[in-house]
Amino acid sequence: MSRSLIKHFWGANFEGHEGRYYFNYGSDLSNMTTNHYWPQAHAMDVVVDAYQRTSDQFYLDYYPLWWEGAPKYNFSGRDEDPWWNVFVDDMEWIVLAQLRMFESTGDEQYFTKATQMYNDWIWTNWGPENEAPWYGGITWKTDVEKTKNACSNGPGALVAVRIYSMYDKVSEPGNKAKEAYLDEAVKIYSWLKANLYDPVEGKVYDNMDKNGGINQAIYTYNQGTFIGAAHELYKITGERQYLEDAIMASNYVIDHMSTNNGVLANSNSGDGGLFNGIFFRYFVRLVNEPDLDSSTHGKFHNYITKSATVMAENGVNQKTMLYGGDWWNAPADDDPVALTPMLTGCMLAEAMCVLKPLRN
Repeated sequence: MSRSLIKHFWGANFEGHEGRYYFNYGSDLSNMTTNHYWPQAHAMDVVVDAYQRTSDQFYLDYYPLWWEGAPKYNFSGRDEDPWWNVFVDDMEWIVLAQLRMFESTGDEQYFTKATQMYNDWIWTNWGPENEAPWYGGITWKTDVEKTKNACSNGPGALVAVRIYSMYDKVSEPGNKAKEAYLDEAVKIYSWLKANLYDPVEGKVYDNMDKNGGINQAIYTYNQGTFIGAAHELYKITGERQYLEDAIMASNYVIDHMSTNNGVLANSNSGDGGLFNGIFFRYFVRLVNEPDLDSSTHGKFHNYITKSATVMAENGVNQKTMLYGGDWWNAPADDDPVALTPMLTGCMLAEAMCVLKPLRN
């Protein structure tokens, strides 16, 4: 599936587009719009997954190409820096991909750019903490009246905690102290939990609007980044409540959102096509957590295994290896497939490659 992603979506694979170092929005040139920045990060995440799994130079060769192409095709880049984007969450996803590129290569240019983007363009959208009605939180978009979204705060906490975790691996991590990143990660996560999380059921609500109202829409990608941030903070601090938060948010997805014969809803296009994949990326790390009790581990392990099995047996075209977002029906050989659901399929498949065996 990871090879198929590159074959069918990487722009430079097609005659006449040799310099298009960019993942197209539709398979086989079916949709070449460039006004979707954030899926680029997740496509690169899959390439990183594949490289970490195989150590194959084939995947590593895409790093410098994507590094050139992603900012070039960014629809809202600034003259002074094409990586900037009007959507704060889009920049956060890009930064998370850059940090994984550093993690998998040791090339410090990726870390340097990631920390610059976080410090200059992400963390600067936090707060102010005395400003009503939000009292903190990272703003979702820079050109609208303030809304504070789960999609800008969950990934923001992940960025900060990962910079903290990687800080000592870099020769020149910058002037900002290491502990500041952990403090900011805790602050962002605490705001998200206090304002957009239901501790009774484990739901993560979508946003707080300009008037302080809560949009109670629930999406798997917000569940996923909340789970990921909570779990990584648990691993660093050892505070059990973080792990309990991650478990509760996971149980909500399994018990209340998996109503499609035991799997998540079909999603075959648009931003929503990516949401389930983001959940699986962070959920699998929690499934591998040795501190889970045996009952929870078994439940989580069986759930992700069932999801992947349903997708592989029903949703993936065995000839093209494309997944179109329908768990139970594979796309036909000549059907165009959107990038976002294909990424969800790849992320779930790659998650199964790092899933540890079920404990006895």
